[in-house]
Amino acid sequence: MAKNILTEENFLKLEKTIDANRGKKGALMPILHDAQKIFGCIPLEVQKKVSEELRVPLSEIYGVVTFYSQFTLEPRGEYVIGVCMGTACYVKNAQPILDKINELTGSPVGGTSADGKFSLEATRCIGACGLAPVLTVNEDVYGRLVLEDVPGIVAKY
Repeated sequence: MAKNILTEENFLKLEKTIDANRGKKGALMPILHDAQKIFGCIPLEVQKKVSEELRVPLSEIYGVVTFYSQFTLEPRGEYVIGVCMGTACYVKNAQPILDKINELTGSPVGGTSADGKFSLEATRCIGACGLAPVLTVNEDVYGRLVLEDVPGIVAKY
């Protein structure tokens, strides 16, 4: 982890979240969502803290964190770029778009650029097949892409 996210301040925020949800049915998911917001990811140290505080086995917490795609064990970039690689997008040349983004950002697929600005993910179908090929940057969606569109989109961020 490039910058130290495991600060006392962040753990105090986590404790407040845990205290606010302690004893509630289904408390683990809201706590993990808040932990992701606080730390930018849910590393093992954070999972251990949640495990101890909630008296839930660490293996159960790890299972939840690794099962759901919205959680990550490693910090993501400021901008998370997802290129849909579902069938409709793939047959309409999503792979060259993914490769171009990798080239422009320096972010490997499934990783983050050295400057921490971009994370690049090859995603499964996002349900926008009529707009194929599609990419997302955080909450922004770009569809009916051609390779020439990619540099302009990346430049916005």
